[in-house]
Amino acid sequence: MTSKLTFRIATEADAPQLQRLIESAFRADDSREGWTDNLGLSSSFRIDVQEVLAMITKADTVMLMAINDEKTLVGSIGTAKRDANHARLFMLAVDSSQQHSGIGRQVLAYAEDYCRQTWGVSTLCLNALSNRLQLISWYERRGYEKTGEASPFPREKFEELALPEDLCFVEFEKGLRSLFC
Repeated sequence: MTSKLTFRIATEADAPQLQRLIESAFRADDSREGWTDNLGLSSSFRIDVQEVLAMITKADTVMLMAINDEKTLVGSIGTAKRDANHARLFMLAVDSSQQHSGIGRQVLAYAEDYCRQTWGVSTLCLNALSNRLQLISWYERRGYEKTGEASPFPREKFEELALPEDLCFVEFEKGLRSLFC
């Protein structure tokens, strides 16, 4: 059972701990096929504090932090307002020692509510790496639908790896219900 989480918006002072969380979450091994990859991408993932700081300070972007009962950062997600009707979610991360405990589901749900209530958007967008079939299925179970669009994978950051030619980011959308229904 997952503990009750509290959420807050990240500040510049939070950049170092967010960097550690995101990097460790994205590099975590997962024995369940399709959650992480077998291409070496997870172990090669790097993000520096300056990149996280740029996400925190970018206009119309909010990094949300999930804090557990012990006042420990256990999850985070980025949200970015695209226009009056659309927001994008990115970098969903859960502490690697607490993955598979429902934290990701809570963080995603909070981000959806935040975007709807704060920005009044009606549609959320996100993406997932095309070879992470279980993760794609997880997003689909949460109401996200493939748009049929794909975004290119930044191969230049992983030149040392033999990557499949068709590796890309699969794009998803989810319509949000109005608060007034």
